[in-house]
Amino acid sequence: MSGFEQGEKGLSPYGAFPSPERKVIVYRLGRVEYPEALKLQQDFFKRKLEGMEEEVLFLLEHPPTLTLGRFGKRTNLRVSEEELAIRGIALHSTDRGGDVTFHGPGQLVAYPILDLRKRGRDIRRYVFELQEVVIRTLADFSIVGDRDPRHVGVWVGREKICALGLAVQRWISRHGLALNVNTDLRFFSLIHPCGIRDRGVTSMAEVLGGPLSLREVTDRFVAHFSTVFALTPVEGMAERSEKVS
Repeated sequence: MSGFEQGEKGLSPYGAFPSPERKVIVYRLGRVEYPEALKLQQDFFKRKLEGMEEEVLFLLEHPPTLTLGRFGKRTNLRVSEEELAIRGIALHSTDRGGDVTFHGPGQLVAYPILDLRKRGRDIRRYVFELQEVVIRTLADFSIVGDRDPRHVGVWVGREKICALGLAVQRWISRHGLALNVNTDLRFFSLIHPCGIRDRGVTSMAEVLGGPLSLREVTDRFVAHFSTVFALTPVEGMAERSEKVS
């Protein structure tokens, strides 16, 4: 059985899946432009449809970027697109769920490419499990993260510390989450994050009063991802996305 059922906060509302020895290939890609990361996800989505057995987890940072989900409203941009261009901030419309969010240096971005046909074809469970990974990672650094039934993501009090935005097609997942580790929170003043206007945004560094090792946070994230999803992590050889294809 997966260790997922044995969390400190009690049993998961979901039972464990049978856990044959399945692997997740973890690619740590460094800083990657958003269109490049999007193409990489699409390439591995096709591989999964063609029968690739291993699951895939891309871990990376983006340069300063705003993404607008398929339900996003440009009214949630607080500055013009011209102003964004002047500041060197990219803006991309994309096919994930959700509204507008920021990606940038100091943020851990995770894009799992998973076959949900092998995980009960349950998107709500998938969201719950991604949140669980983040909550456990935060707990390793003495930060209490939680779910909000009205707003997807992970929260510290009334401030969002991790945004989730997913796409699932033919039961293969794309896109994922963005955990604010050492993120410059001033960028979020350019938007109404996720279209929510009555809540704030925070980071691990903000909560703890100083910067953290992004590598250490990433290592803990991988460990908890492997436990929650009952997968054996295998480090991918590529350090840059062009080497993966």
